[in-house]
Amino acid sequence: MILSNQAILDAMDQGAFSIAPIEGRDPSSAPFNASAIDLRLGTEVLIPKKNYPVAIDLRNPGIAGFLHQISDRFTMNDHQPFTLEKNEFVVTNTLERVSFPIREEGQQCYSARVEGKSSLARCGILVHFTAPTIHAGFEGPITLEMINMSAHSFLLFPGMYICQLIIEEVRGLPIAAPNQFSGQTGPAGIVP
Repeated sequence: MILSNQAILDAMDQGAFSIAPIEGRDPSSAPFNASAIDLRLGTEVLIPKKNYPVAIDLRNPGIAGFLHQISDRFTMNDHQPFTLEKNEFVVTNTLERVSFPIREEGQQCYSARVEGKSSLARCGILVHFTAPTIHAGFEGPITLEMINMSAHSFLLFPGMYICQLIIEEVRGLPIAAPNQFSGQTGPAGIVP
């Protein structure tokens, strides 16, 4: 079951999950939609180096460290946006940190899906593809894998609404299954 805007606020007030910082608490205005909440872009962008002399092999653990190692970093601010060129792929994350704790027996747990926004999709910007699930037990900013599929450059500014979070009830009590991204602090994940 997908939560409505008011149900999102109610569940946060009850401590079922958190999204912070959050701008405004009026469910009829930004950052809320009828059944989602918009999240903003953080400040760090990882740009994988082109022609890096290696093939990615996911059988080896530590994709977060590897991505951190093979990427250039760019820090955006209001006066220095990041220009996402056509056909360019980058990794960034949300300004907001989310926490979907696994709660005690008898208490409702939640998970979420991160989805793009139609305003960006209509500009040819894919914000988060192939891995939209935010599992129960996850905590941290949400990593966004972005690519510009348009014929034009696109400016990314920190704090712009970049994606939407659709929150769902988890049926049954989940068993914790930590992964390399839970607790992440930056776009690459947890870097050793």
